[in-house]
Amino acid sequence: MESLSDTKWDVVISGTGLQQSLLALALSRSGKNILHLDPNDYYGGSEAAFSLDEADEWAERHRSTDGPGCFVAAEAKRDADRLSSRGYSLALAPQIIHARSQLLSQLVSSKAFRQIEFLAVGSFYIYQPAADPSSSPSLSRIPSTREDVFSNEAIPAKAKRSLMKFLKFVLDYTSEPQAEVWKPLAEAPLTVLLANHFKLDSNLQSYIITLTLSHDGKITVEAGLATIHRHLTSMGVFGAGFAAVYPKWGGLAEIAQVGCRAAAVGGAVYMLGTGVKKVDVSSGELLLAITLTNNMVVSSKYLTQNSDGTADDELSLSRLIAVVNSTLPQFFEITVEGAPSPAVGVVAFPPGTALDAGGTVSDFPVYGMIHSSDTSECPPGQCVVYLSTVAGAQSKQYLGKALASLLAVSADGAESATPLYQLYYEQKVGPPAVHVEKNVVSFRGAAPGLTFDDSLLELVRRAWENVSDSAIESSVAYMQFDDREQAEDDDYET
Repeated sequence: MESLSDTKWDVVISGTGLQQSLLALALSRSGKNILHLDPNDYYGGSEAAFSLDEADEWAERHRSTDGPGCFVAAEAKRDADRLSSRGYSLALAPQIIHARSQLLSQLVSSKAFRQIEFLAVGSFYIYQPAADPSSSPSLSRIPSTREDVFSNEAIPAKAKRSLMKFLKFVLDYTSEPQAEVWKPLAEAPLTVLLANHFKLDSNLQSYIITLTLSHDGKITVEAGLATIHRHLTSMGVFGAGFAAVYPKWGGLAEIAQVGCRAAAVGGAVYMLGTGVKKVDVSSGELLLAITLTNNMVVSSKYLTQNSDGTADDELSLSRLIAVVNSTLPQFFEITVEGAPSPAVGVVAFPPGTALDAGGTVSDFPVYGMIHSSDTSECPPGQCVVYLSTVAGAQSKQYLGKALASLLAVSADGAESATPLYQLYYEQKVGPPAVHVEKNVVSFRGAAPGLTFDDSLLELVRRAWENVSDSAIESSVAYMQFDDREQAEDDDYET
């Protein structure tokens, strides 16, 4: 058997994040010699999922407030000593995937979906602080269908008519009559269209903005309409009562793992704990000489890797993952007859909402995603709360107060939940991009929104087109494969 340095590789892929893993999936039937590396000792990159011990180690490596990479200021805290570390799978990228997402279509056409279990995402809520000292905070469910609107007793009749007018508009927003209304305002904040054209008050505006899951709450008209259209048209596609799904066992980390498994079955070689140190063009051949971090030199036609560059429009987010000692059943109610039990609930604290009894408010939304134990991210009897907001001097404090307020929302007077484990960190994010220079393809990280962004898929396809060249037969369609006669889930780590 040839050694790694003696093999002429067709493609070396550095990193096992989602983009690189989807590229590996796309190349898994190509017959190419593929070497897939990761400088980390785990799969998934910025979309990884960790046990508690792994999360502790990861936090220690990223505790610096000005370190390299996209993760900084990490801090782990255990409020209970007797936790079984391996009973958890905490996700760095707990994104939900809408039913109309092209990602799901590609997972189906590539047959990768057979290795992924998807769970229903339930209702979206607005957190409502207590109106006075004698009352309790509550959750207001955001209506997404005609039936939801008219059954919502909290919305006045006149406001319901305005909200229905907007929802009907969104469903047909690309038609010529509707486009004439919004296109002159395409780059304006969505709230301008909601207030001026549809006469929605600030309360209903917060409902609509929450459906977009915009980090800063300042999404444009064009982007907002597209996002809400995807949400509304996804409702009921896979079953009654839900518009999005979530992959079991750690979200996007599981999809990255599936992509790597497919490539391994196709013959790719995997090496963890090994990255790329230096890249040179070999003399006399159109090959790259790639020096690995273990000082081994390998030759390859193409290299794909992560870019170390930053973007001018990069944003920083504060994120908090908390394991709590309650199932928080109020977030997982079945609201439509025949609907599956949801495993994920979404809640928002709109800008200006009191995060605690003291009236603390943030200029940016705080979003929470609550995952039940059905996701296999925690043991039965517990749940995982993922909180995020735009980073700032007080964002860590805001997330802590939002967590406390969420846990205080009790069902049937039950005792409030308490956190057993918390992982705080900050993440630099920017719009995903790909850069091609000769035979080196560089991905700039993926923006970790709360919903999967299909624009990332086009970047993966561009990378595939650059590294596939004539060795890929024209009859092989992108991400469209037949079932393997014997598909195995063998261990693919070397």
